[in-house]
Amino acid sequence: MRRKDREVTDIEEKLGILRRCKVLRLGLAEQNQPYIVPMNFGFDYREGILTLYLHGAKEGKKVDILLRNKQVCFEMDGEHSLITGTEPCHYSFAYESIIGFGVGEILEKDDEKVYGLKVLMKHQTGEDKEFTFSDEQLRAVNVFRVRVSSFTGKRRPHPHPEK
Repeated sequence: MRRKDREVTDIEEKLGILRRCKVLRLGLAEQNQPYIVPMNFGFDYREGILTLYLHGAKEGKKVDILLRNKQVCFEMDGEHSLITGTEPCHYSFAYESIIGFGVGEILEKDDEKVYGLKVLMKHQTGEDKEFTFSDEQLRAVNVFRVRVSSFTGKRRPHPHPEK
């Protein structure tokens, strides 16, 4: 990371950024062509391992690419605010972000799909309740799991946060 002064190294702080973000951009690659798609997600972090769960259509470009190349990257960001300046080049932007790499897969087993959807729903809704899914609902969607191999956090706080 070029700007070490903005790097977030504490795992609890990085997990805090993950909790605040609701959309990630999933990067896939087919031959020499990148493909990025925004997706809602959920995650769990156990025994030092971050796993992301996403859902989507049963067919389409994302599925086609993932079946041929399981290597993925992802980005998410939030806490955006403009930092004003006295001249145009003195303006900047406050943010926090996560960037990472991993291996994606489409889950086939119902119990894995249910677990992934529950993680996603809990993250998206903020509700710690028991979500249930019918067999028809499980058949209608793909659930993707990304086993994260590495991820970094970065933050530029606003120098004068609003009170």
